[in-house]
Amino acid sequence: MAVRSRRIKVLPSELNKVCPERGDSPTTYPRRMSDFEVVPNLRQSSSSVSKSRRKAHFPTGSNENENLISWIPENIRKKECMYFVESSQTSDSGRIVCECGYLREQHIEDAAKPPIFLGKEWDPSRHIQEMPTDAFGDICFTGLGQKMGKYVRVSSDTPPRIIYHLMTQHWGLDVPNLLISVTGGAKNFVMKPRLKNIFRQGLVKVAQTTGAWIITGGSHAGVMKQVGEAVRDFILSSNYKDSEIVTIGIATWGTVYNRDTLICPMGGFPAEYVLDEENQGSLSCLDSNHSHFILVDDGTHGRYGVEISLRTRLEKFISEQTKVKGGVAIKIPIVCVVLEGGPGTLDTIYNAINNGTPCVIVEGSGRVADVIAQVASLPVPKITIALIQKKLSVLFHDTYEYFTEGKLVEWTKKIQDIVRSRQLLTIFREGKYGQQDVDVAILQALLKASRNRDHFGHENWDHQLKLAVAWNRVDIARSEIFTDDHEWRPTDLHPVMAAALISNKPEFVKLFLEQGVRLKEFVTWDTLVYLYDNIAPSCLFHSKLQKVLLEEKEHTAGSKMPRVQLHHVSQVLQELLGRSTQSLYPKPKPTERPRLSIPVPHIKLNVQGSSLRSLYKRSANRVAFTMDPVRDLLIWTVVQNRKELAEIIWTQSQDCMVAALACSKILKELAKEEEDTDTTEEMLALAEQYEHKAIGVFTECYRKDEERAQKLLTRVSEAWGKTTCLQLALEAKNMNFVSHGGVQAFLTKVWWGKMCVDNGLWRVIVCMLFFPLLYTSLITFREKKPQPMGCLTRFRAFFTAPVVIFHMNILSYFTFLLLFAYVLMVDFQPLPSWREYLIYFWLFSLVCEETRQLLHDPDGFGILKMASVYFKDFWNKLDVCAILVFIVGLTCRLIPSTLYPGRIILSLAFIIFCLRLMHIFTVSKTLGPKIIIVKRMMKDVFFFLFLLAVWVVSFGVAKQAILIHNEERVDWLFRGVVYHSYLTIFGQIPSYIDGVNFNIDQCSPNGTDPYKPKCPETNKDSKEPIFPEWLTVILLCLYLLFTNILLLNLLIAMFNYTFQQVQEHTDQIWKFQRHDLIEEYHGRPPAPPPFILLNHLQLLVRRSLLRRPATRHKQLKEKLEKNEEAALLSWEMYLKENYLQHRQCQEKQNMEQKIRDIAQRVDVLAELLDLDQVKRTRLVEQRLVALEEQMHQSAKALNWMMQALHGNGFGLDKDTPPLVSSKASEMREFDLEDKTEEMKPPYHVLARNLLYPGSCTVRFPVPDEKVPWEVDFPLYNPLSYSANHKDMAVQDPFSLSLESLLKINYNAMDGLINRQSFHGLYAVQDGLPLNPMGRTGLRGRGSLHCFGPNHALHPVVTRWRRNSDGSIIRKSLKKMLEVLVARYPLSDVWALPGGSLEPGEMLPLKLKWILRREFWPQFQNLLKQGTEIHKGYLDDPRNTDNAWVETVAISVHFDDHNDVEMKRMNSFLQGCDPELCIRWQVLDKRMPLHANQKELLRKVSALLGSYF
Repeated sequence: MAVRSRRIKVLPSELNKVCPERGDSPTTYPRRMSDFEVVPNLRQSSSSVSKSRRKAHFPTGSNENENLISWIPENIRKKECMYFVESSQTSDSGRIVCECGYLREQHIEDAAKPPIFLGKEWDPSRHIQEMPTDAFGDICFTGLGQKMGKYVRVSSDTPPRIIYHLMTQHWGLDVPNLLISVTGGAKNFVMKPRLKNIFRQGLVKVAQTTGAWIITGGSHAGVMKQVGEAVRDFILSSNYKDSEIVTIGIATWGTVYNRDTLICPMGGFPAEYVLDEENQGSLSCLDSNHSHFILVDDGTHGRYGVEISLRTRLEKFISEQTKVKGGVAIKIPIVCVVLEGGPGTLDTIYNAINNGTPCVIVEGSGRVADVIAQVASLPVPKITIALIQKKLSVLFHDTYEYFTEGKLVEWTKKIQDIVRSRQLLTIFREGKYGQQDVDVAILQALLKASRNRDHFGHENWDHQLKLAVAWNRVDIARSEIFTDDHEWRPTDLHPVMAAALISNKPEFVKLFLEQGVRLKEFVTWDTLVYLYDNIAPSCLFHSKLQKVLLEEKEHTAGSKMPRVQLHHVSQVLQELLGRSTQSLYPKPKPTERPRLSIPVPHIKLNVQGSSLRSLYKRSANRVAFTMDPVRDLLIWTVVQNRKELAEIIWTQSQDCMVAALACSKILKELAKEEEDTDTTEEMLALAEQYEHKAIGVFTECYRKDEERAQKLLTRVSEAWGKTTCLQLALEAKNMNFVSHGGVQAFLTKVWWGKMCVDNGLWRVIVCMLFFPLLYTSLITFREKKPQPMGCLTRFRAFFTAPVVIFHMNILSYFTFLLLFAYVLMVDFQPLPSWREYLIYFWLFSLVCEETRQLLHDPDGFGILKMASVYFKDFWNKLDVCAILVFIVGLTCRLIPSTLYPGRIILSLAFIIFCLRLMHIFTVSKTLGPKIIIVKRMMKDVFFFLFLLAVWVVSFGVAKQAILIHNEERVDWLFRGVVYHSYLTIFGQIPSYIDGVNFNIDQCSPNGTDPYKPKCPETNKDSKEPIFPEWLTVILLCLYLLFTNILLLNLLIAMFNYTFQQVQEHTDQIWKFQRHDLIEEYHGRPPAPPPFILLNHLQLLVRRSLLRRPATRHKQLKEKLEKNEEAALLSWEMYLKENYLQHRQCQEKQNMEQKIRDIAQRVDVLAELLDLDQVKRTRLVEQRLVALEEQMHQSAKALNWMMQALHGNGFGLDKDTPPLVSSKASEMREFDLEDKTEEMKPPYHVLARNLLYPGSCTVRFPVPDEKVPWEVDFPLYNPLSYSANHKDMAVQDPFSLSLESLLKINYNAMDGLINRQSFHGLYAVQDGLPLNPMGRTGLRGRGSLHCFGPNHALHPVVTRWRRNSDGSIIRKSLKKMLEVLVARYPLSDVWALPGGSLEPGEMLPLKLKWILRREFWPQFQNLLKQGTEIHKGYLDDPRNTDNAWVETVAISVHFDDHNDVEMKRMNSFLQGCDPELCIRWQVLDKRMPLHANQKELLRKVSALLGSYF
């Protein structure tokens, strides 16, 4: 027995403060339910996959523990026995115990005092009181590594909402998508190894894939142990960190062994628990593989089953919660999984079925599970007491003797009721087709239950799809939902499509696209705003979007953060896509009507707000498509780095090359700012994949048609901000794409202009020098055959070609440099010569050209953006620097006093102009990459100088301080510290540093000679140096060692690495650089400086005087006509499909993929072989059964023959061999594959429900075979129940005294009460009438008013369902009906407008509530004209052995939609009681009506030949 800690004395007055259920103060609990029902934020729906997902479910920080320590004792209680009452029983050790099961010393001190006012008998309601719990926190199982869980001790009366709040808010559990309640045997049992593996794998798979909670009993035995081991095996075999499965054990505190280690009033963080099965005795240990424990305390010790009530209430509460995730709001579904089990398990299954919870029975696990599984396929009438008795004798052979006859009857009745609800019962059989895994069986059970649950219209299928999306099981959706049973319209899938996108479920998105969802209809402006409003908070794009909103808030000086709009998104996208892209979503003007059709804040997908489906319903009246829905969705997925989703959307894109390059650009820009290294690598890898996609599509296009492929490079894409493929590739630095052969061929074509690309360069130079050679065949042009080029045209084509402009500019620049050098070295006079003036003029032309480049804006980006683009180029910065330095030098040169400094500055300008020559070399395939190497090495040198400066300065300062005393001259200080130290690296060691070569004549003793350094420290007499030579030599050696050997070699290594890195991509780098040069000279005026001023003058006239805008050459950016563009994009999309097919073929040919495919096929083959073995075994068993049946029949025939011979005098009785009973028929009854159709029950069913409605009265169990009064049933001893209706004027007496019963006149009119039955005379026994349909399990009249028949009237008012044009709607070629239904106050179900008839009345009271008084006579006339469809007994849950309901159902059908009577009735319906809800509803078998009223609707539909 566990030892309890010392109890805390708590007075009853104090209990009132901590337990509001016992006191008057309600302050300890929240006042509103919403305080605990926390709906998760939609933006945290991608938690599973996002960075915000918890690494573990257990918060370990001190703040969380402090919150628990303060919150739990205030809200959660335990139970204590406050008064010791000696029990007649003793403990295991023979000691005296209390009635609660605890020892005397385990009670508080005052508990031993005699209970004066509480009575002598122990009463839990008085002797047990609640107080703050003293056991909660983290539980650590010793000796089992780092297994950590959560636990709490709770009172059995704790409200479920408190526990749910603890789990979701304090324990940090995500709200589940599914609740799996596993029940069964509490003792260890044996399962077949294969079945055990199937169960374990399937259970953890369904929990892991759907995000479910598994709830068990929590102990280390029986089915709980099986579940724990399944979770353990999964965690050990899992390859990823987030493999935590929420497994909640709900156990009885009083039966937990070693529970004293869990008691800690301030919380155990952690509490160490020892799992000791050897010494646990009749108690049980907690299972170490569960993650959370709820230990239910009722103040007793050693009593099992205490937790059942709280577990049931908690499961029901959780299943009533609504989870909103990814835009889908679903009530959390619950399923019960049963393994083995005893009588308690049968009660659990029965209660679950009655509550509408689907159950999965694992056949082969033993006992109760096998009993139900073996009879589940039989018709209910065949499930007899004898059959159940046989089953129990086989499956309960150890405990069968404890089954009394009454227990057999009760088990038979419960099993019949369980099997009758086949829609809620799923039998998992090993080897059954389509159900090889337990996870599939569990999910199929939930969908089957949902499919058979009553819903109005489309809601049923919609709910199933929401469940599949929440579970992320696309396989279930394909096999169970998207079938021929229901036709899905694409618009019906829009809400779940949005949910799949938000929650990152690519397989569902792919499935919905296959089912016909059109992105053009799905992606509206409102939808896109909604998607960005629910973007994953963990992604970088979300933070950038929040910055934009914050800036707008500061700009507008508003107090509220603005809502996300598409122009905010456009600002961020423009920053990511670069200068070549215009705004994708323009900001609406204030005067314009907003494009949003509904306000964004109301797009909340919780219970209180509008659903996502309403988003599409409301905006259906006004179409608000964006320009390119595929582009919009692709951007939304890429900015969140969702690889699989983006892949699916990209395959739908038409402008696929631009889309791929834009995605690559976005991802590379985001990767620069992403802080997480893993995410950065993923983004860069994905960007590279999109670049390869663009290359693949372009390769297919280029192979097919070079000219059309090159058009794709320069086509202006309106959807992507009026940019081109080539511009995006350059912005993203996609070297692989730019270096593609097709792109380079296009650039070469642009470089040569209208000339043929095969002209030699020497020919171009010759024609530049002697242009008359143009009119010979030396230079060839790409001329059209019908229109040969004229002389002037050839001249213009030659000199406007970029290659010619480039070489002419080179010649001009070299001439400028030569002239500049000549002036600086030879002709620099006080007064400028004509050569110098020519240089100034030349420079002016260069300044004009740079100004033109700065202001040239053909795309209308604006001066600021063009300036930023201009100064991003390194060579432009170098040009501006050279010009500015030249202007400063020129200014100084023109002032006579600063002539010489001016020449010096001009000399520096000449150096910068010479450096500009390197840009010219980029056209060379050999020298171009070398310039890149030099630029990167300059960066290496820059960082290297920081390291070198440390050694130079440290050595220089130390040397200067040791050798020279108080050197005050700054220039010589710089020389001694920096200059001499720097030269020492290259071998120029100062002669005086070691004192050997010291010469006093080479220095100034006092430092007065400005041309000599100050002498070192010397002896005043001998003038010999006195500084420590050994120290300076050591410092010098160390200095040279680190700088000359270490640092310089490091620099060489850095240079070598940079060189090799660039050398590997030499070809790509040169091809990428080549574009910049080609683009520059493609848009440059043809004349070289200084003649370029003529072109500038022409441009000035065109722009200023003629007001003509700047234009871009069509060769680099071309806007196509709509028809031409559409044809080109269609062609591109066609070739994209070819590329995707080619890539799939390559992936299949990949050796690794082949190995994976082979391994998968081998696994499938092995599984099929195992299943085939199981099926063969079953086939052999069936054949043996058939053979035994034949032998039994033969034996019966022989026995008949023997009896016949014996009757004729042949043989003796003792010679007759006994006839062995056949087990074949028995086995045939057990046949689980029996497909016999369920017959209609011959007896009433609802009238035999064990729990009588509206009371706590339980009926006596009556199996089907014992219903008729003619069948002998000695055990039948039902309770008697008659309700007292104080509000009813006419009712029979509720006491069964013979005197009061004899006053009743049966089978006749008894005053106003009609006691005549439609079925004729009924029997009367002991003054009580007998139900003509048989036993019900309850005597008396129940909640009915009269003994005998209680008459009712149920009018069934129908009309045809019509379209807006008045035509009748059909389904399955049958007309569809609408029926009038009502929902009465305090009722959750709909019903026909009828009910019990009061004595002397013609219309039911409930019908009068619906209709106005003035319409009652007209409705009676309608009933007279109607058709009677039923007259007699009604199977009602209120029926008893002595009182029952009989009704008359009349069909009132309006065939014409313009019927005057129908319109009058509708007008009177509108003025009825506001608490009533009335509607015309489509007649369907899934309507949520009472079961007995559905049978009436079926008869009406059969009468009118309509769909049902």
